[in-house]
Amino acid sequence: MNTEKDFSPLTPNIVRALNDKLYEKRKVAALEIEKLVREFVAQNNSTQIRHVIQILATEFALSQHPHSRKGGLIGLAACSIALGKDSGLYLKELIEPVLTCFNDSDSRLRYYACEALYNIVKVARGAVLPHFNLLFDGLSKLAADPDPNVKSGSELLDRLLKDIVTESNKFDLVAFVPLLRERIYSNNQYARQFIISWIHVLESVPDINLLDYLPEILDGLFQILGDNSKEIRRTCEVVLGEFLKEIKKTPSSVKFAEMANILVIHCQVADETKLTNDLIQLTAMTWMREFIQLAGRVVLPYSSGILTAVLPCLSYDDRKKSTKEAASACNHSLMKLVTPEDDEDEDEERGSTQSPPKGESPSKSEGDGNDMLNTSQESVGFSNISFFTPASADRLQVTLDLDGIVQVLDRHLHDSSTGMMTRIAVLKWLYHLYIKTPRKMFRHTDSLFPMLLKTLSDESDEVILKDLEVLAEIASSPAGQTDPAGSCDKTDKVELKLPEGAKPGQPSVATKLTDLSPSTPSMNSYFYKFMINLLKRFSLERKLLENRGAFIIRQLCLLLHAENIFHSMADILLKEEDLKFASTMVQTLNTILLTSAELFQLRNQLKDLRTQDSCALFCCLYRSWCHNPVATVSLCFLTQNYKHAYDLIQKFGDLEVTVDFLMEVDKLVQLIESPIFTYLRLQLLDVENNPYLIKALYGLLMLLPQSQAFQLLSHRLRCVPNPELMRTVDESKYMESKQLAISKRAFHAQIDYSELLQHFDRVQSKHLEVRHQRSGRATDHPDRKLM
Repeated sequence: MNTEKDFSPLTPNIVRALNDKLYEKRKVAALEIEKLVREFVAQNNSTQIRHVIQILATEFALSQHPHSRKGGLIGLAACSIALGKDSGLYLKELIEPVLTCFNDSDSRLRYYACEALYNIVKVARGAVLPHFNLLFDGLSKLAADPDPNVKSGSELLDRLLKDIVTESNKFDLVAFVPLLRERIYSNNQYARQFIISWIHVLESVPDINLLDYLPEILDGLFQILGDNSKEIRRTCEVVLGEFLKEIKKTPSSVKFAEMANILVIHCQVADETKLTNDLIQLTAMTWMREFIQLAGRVVLPYSSGILTAVLPCLSYDDRKKSTKEAASACNHSLMKLVTPEDDEDEDEERGSTQSPPKGESPSKSEGDGNDMLNTSQESVGFSNISFFTPASADRLQVTLDLDGIVQVLDRHLHDSSTGMMTRIAVLKWLYHLYIKTPRKMFRHTDSLFPMLLKTLSDESDEVILKDLEVLAEIASSPAGQTDPAGSCDKTDKVELKLPEGAKPGQPSVATKLTDLSPSTPSMNSYFYKFMINLLKRFSLERKLLENRGAFIIRQLCLLLHAENIFHSMADILLKEEDLKFASTMVQTLNTILLTSAELFQLRNQLKDLRTQDSCALFCCLYRSWCHNPVATVSLCFLTQNYKHAYDLIQKFGDLEVTVDFLMEVDKLVQLIESPIFTYLRLQLLDVENNPYLIKALYGLLMLLPQSQAFQLLSHRLRCVPNPELMRTVDESKYMESKQLAISKRAFHAQIDYSELLQHFDRVQSKHLEVRHQRSGRATDHPDRKLM
């Protein structure tokens, strides 16, 4: 530096000392400057004061020479001390050159700059607040300084500044938040520590309402929560906890909607291997739980995003028990927000609030909104972070994002990696939506239906139960009575050919069923479609039929009308071209009918055939049961059609008796000995009124080889008493019992049993022809049997 240059009012000795490499000499110069400035203050000579500060800043603090810079810093601090309470008038000139030195490559100089600023701030106190952003920006850099001395000095300055902010009521939060929002995304641990400590301080000041600006810094706070430093994470947890407490105290002033998507993002774990992500997810899920409970229906437009985050957490194991419990609470609370009001038609509302642009149809506008939603989902992928733009953000009225919800639920059902508890929750949601918003949900039924049917093959019984509940609700909801799009009718009208021998002009049971199902109050147009597709699935997946078929049908009988289920399945099987499947399916249905507790009422209805409806049901079942001869006989036993059972058994001699056939007869004998047929066994006491029952049982006995079943039935028939011994002494009582037996069969006369026998012959002839074709044998040897 040129020492001969005029630095007045600074004396040459002061200038020389400020440039000296020794700290002590620079300190002496600072004292001289302090004395000089005090004189100017006393004289109220602001011009000279500014001139001194300008010389110290430009010629020393911003000099190229390091010792001169050090001298300039201590000189500026001396000026501030000398100015005292008047330093506020010159703070801009005092602070800016010092802050410039924060970027110096020399760590010692950065330390002196920190020391100088400390002295300036200490003198000015509250007067520095208008320059707070500059100070904060400089301090945030020093917080990450690699030199421990500089870092230590910055911490002292930081504490001083915090004390000033805490004491003052003039802090400009509006101006500070943009800087805070920028700095909060720093990845440096020390910078993060600095940021979170300041947020903690500001949040604790009563006069500073940082909660209003929480949406702007919440994402950054969750980023800091994932820091590797345990201390930083703990501080961040405390800060977030304090914010949450404040939110609970003043929910009316909280901007829930602006923070919903932030929580959705952090509720989803991008990298499950990082332990810190578990903390982020748990904290975000806890916040989400509180938001749903406090904000209520305000969060409904974000429900699809919330479900995207919440549903996978429901399948977590005990290692993430807390997160799982929080997610479960979120799920239940969100579900409760959906009400029947959400099913109201919005067409009129849309027409009054927002008319589409000229040349653009409403459906196109709606499609554009869906496209935006789909783009958001596709861009992130199923396993990655995803969130949704609320479909009704521009509306004053909160609207349920039903399309988005269904999209999320459907995606989870399609994903093979979805956990069991998540699938159960998805199905519960679908059931709940069909209950609360049936009209709107039926717009999605055609797209959901295939996956719901596929879910019946799930490994979990509980999943299948929930799936059946959804399907049963679809099949019985009044909202599904008519399908505006007509898609249901197209699916229902599947081309199923009648078996050969059926009379086209004859009124079919199918006509009766078509009249029955859609018009029955408990059923709708989807019921028949459901039955057709269920049987198709059983036909394509024989293991499903073997392992879960009985379970599925029994549960459906509890959820829907058992008579309608058997009626419709019988009608569909009547037209089934795969005769082997038809026989197997009839055998399954027959076993369920005879053994399941769920079918008790239906069995009682069929047992006596006292009404026209019961007779019509018997005829419908009989025609399909003909696919399986033994099942047909058992149906006759159930309905007490003993003569017809005997006539059928007589025809068994013309059938191909296979090992499977004999096994079915064996099972029928076992069933006759079960509690289901207690009434049949008791009727063996009334020999005179039930001769064909005995003949039919003897017919079964003659079909059986000398097996255990043969011995069992033979022993039972040996117990049949002599009719003369069982005749009552009171002839009038005997006649009464006979008349009662006749009256019970009053409706039997309405059944054309000869036509039923002809139908049985036609069906069995078809079965025989198919078996011959499969085995390669000629069809002109129908009497060949496998014994």
